[in-house]
Amino acid sequence: MRASRLLSLLLLLQTRGRMTATDLAEELEVSVRTVYRDVEALSAAGVPVYADRGPAGGYQLLDGYRTRLNGLTAEEASSLFLAGLPGPAAELGLADVAANAELKLLAALPPEPRSHAARMRERFLLDVPSWYRGADDAPHLGEVAEAVWERRPIRMTYRRWGRQEVERVLNPYGLVLKGGSWYMVAAPAGGSPRTYRVSRILTLCTLPGHFDGPAGFDLAAFWREYSKEFRERMYKAEAVVRLAPGMDDLFAYTMGADVVAAALAAAGEPDAEGWLTLTVPIESITHARWLLLRMGAAVEVLGPPELRSLMAEAVAELGKMYG
Repeated sequence: MRASRLLSLLLLLQTRGRMTATDLAEELEVSVRTVYRDVEALSAAGVPVYADRGPAGGYQLLDGYRTRLNGLTAEEASSLFLAGLPGPAAELGLADVAANAELKLLAALPPEPRSHAARMRERFLLDVPSWYRGADDAPHLGEVAEAVWERRPIRMTYRRWGRQEVERVLNPYGLVLKGGSWYMVAAPAGGSPRTYRVSRILTLCTLPGHFDGPAGFDLAAFWREYSKEFRERMYKAEAVVRLAPGMDDLFAYTMGADVVAAALAAAGEPDAEGWLTLTVPIESITHARWLLLRMGAAVEVLGPPELRSLMAEAVAELGKMYG
């Protein structure tokens, strides 16, 4: 246990540079006093780690010191190959680079982790796009990725929802792959970041110069908050329905797994016939009608009245069509 922690401490200092004892304690989930003891143990073992005192101080490795020990277990090495997505890498123009990196990593691993990683690659595959929907055609993805990497501003023509075309000059902060679609997180100079679907970029040119990213910007944290706000904006109303027994999976597929899971958790006991009464969030009355019609007689809309009326009208029209 301690040997693993000492290795982690060494690798943290090697990859991040100077770190305070408090920062190291938080990363390693130990006390500051334990960090002091571990640093002493590393020094006693010949690792050139030293401390700078003062407000800006911390522990640091001697300049140029690098350990060749990667400390990868078989499971850790396998996870790297499982995380490697050849499709997205190719879309970003990094297919050859990713393949070469994989070969070098395999060559550097001891026999057991190498064998474990090879089996992982043979037996597991990550396919990002969802069923019945291919990946977006994003011809400007490579240019966006290069601008993101080099911190270069861009000028683009963008097709918004409703097919309105607008021109924007933006600083691209990062790229996110979600459900087979690439999204660019970007902002005008001095503005707040927003998301843009890369497949909707019609024209793009990289502008001269470079920009500095906003202080403290965290792409993963931004995306989590954006996703949460998006879901809240999307569901603007609620519907009350009765769901037939055994239809939970179909209802989840129709309305969304997260939405239905929350509704089922909040539902009461089934009635005498086994039907459940659920309250589910919906985007709009019209959108909910088309979704719920897919359920046929397995669901009955109780409210709101406007949605129940629309369902009745649709059923009447279908009755006339099919006699």
